[in-house]
Amino acid sequence: MAEQLTKARQVDASPVFLLPLKVRLRETRQLSLKLAAPLSAEDQCVQAMDDASPTKWHLAHTTWFFETFILCKYLADYKLFDESFHYCFNSYYEAEGPRHPRAFRGLLTRPTHQDILAYRAHVDNALEKFMDCAQAGETRIAELVELGINHEQQHQELLLTDILALFAANPLRPAYCAQSPACSQEAAQPLAWSGFEGGIVQTGHAGEGFAFDNETPRHDVLLQPYRLANRLVTNADWLEFMADGGYANAALWLSDGWSHVRREGWLAPLYYEKKDSVWMQMSLHGLLPVDPAAPVTHISYYEADAFARWAGKRLPGEFEWEHAAGLVTPHGNTLGSGALRPLPSRDNGGLSQMFGDVWEWTGSAYLPYPRFRAAAGAVGEYNGKFMINQHVLRGASCVTVDGHSRASYRNFFYPHQRWQFMGLRLADDAR
Repeated sequence: MAEQLTKARQVDASPVFLLPLKVRLRETRQLSLKLAAPLSAEDQCVQAMDDASPTKWHLAHTTWFFETFILCKYLADYKLFDESFHYCFNSYYEAEGPRHPRAFRGLLTRPTHQDILAYRAHVDNALEKFMDCAQAGETRIAELVELGINHEQQHQELLLTDILALFAANPLRPAYCAQSPACSQEAAQPLAWSGFEGGIVQTGHAGEGFAFDNETPRHDVLLQPYRLANRLVTNADWLEFMADGGYANAALWLSDGWSHVRREGWLAPLYYEKKDSVWMQMSLHGLLPVDPAAPVTHISYYEADAFARWAGKRLPGEFEWEHAAGLVTPHGNTLGSGALRPLPSRDNGGLSQMFGDVWEWTGSAYLPYPRFRAAAGAVGEYNGKFMINQHVLRGASCVTVDGHSRASYRNFFYPHQRWQFMGLRLADDAR
């Protein structure tokens, strides 16, 4: 990081440089509060499982991020809201010292919900002051603010998926959003394929606009000719897999995946449950009948891989996916649609659902690109140290903030995890 400024600098050029960033920062901070608004203080304190975090913690951690990496380092005379918050709301940054264990975030009944709201207001006021006096040419500061915005957008998605995990564990099956959309009664679009010639192509962020460090450096890859399915795998497809004994056939599964099936008793995607012989699935709208035409979601890498093998296909490599996604406009069913659940494809031709509905598992391990170097200091811990034992997902989901994703975006999770909105698209070698 750049050295701490000894005093707040006065603007000596047009403020246009930081004005759009300031507006986006304010909107992002307000969106987090809007997403938390339907929840009670009790809802916001509880942690459903080790992988999830309480809403209150998400609101505090994203605030801690701005306070720690921007205000404490660059705003003269900034006063910490509470010194103890540094321990409570650090996530995984070893360079920033010890932290409260992740698995016990749900025990943080104190500080209270009101304390966290006051913390956010304190930091937001300081950020407003800081953005008013930051020098237009201070590119490092702008980069950190941009990183903080995108970091909070990631936590906005996690806030919703973690609340879904919490409400799914509640016997009352409460709804985050009271409006319950009707499930489609129509059949899914027929499965069709788009072919790609392959060859040497460039992959990775092209240098325009924001990107996380794990999307770089841009480099050449060799692709063999391949095909991608024009739509995502649907619930109807998955029900066929289940009816054909997909969860009982060891030959379809990787060894580690089969161990999880047996140990965890997997019989269907997460949040699926049978009620009066009808398959239901927990959603942010409460417990709903499974929509046959909608994309299947809440499946692990192991399940996605087993389904692809059952279908006689495979998962796409992440570079195959990125090359294809670069040819379509990044739009789809994301948070701004208000659906808050995957929806059936409405496109009749070409690749559809590349951005939105569900994150798509790829067959690629999450590894650094050639010549990748993590940044120095705590910010360098953001992505690089997780490049082991995880798999890459591409695209976006129904609760991804609009505009947050792009063709080069690399999401990543461990292969057994499935509480995120995760699904799949089939791939095949060209014939």
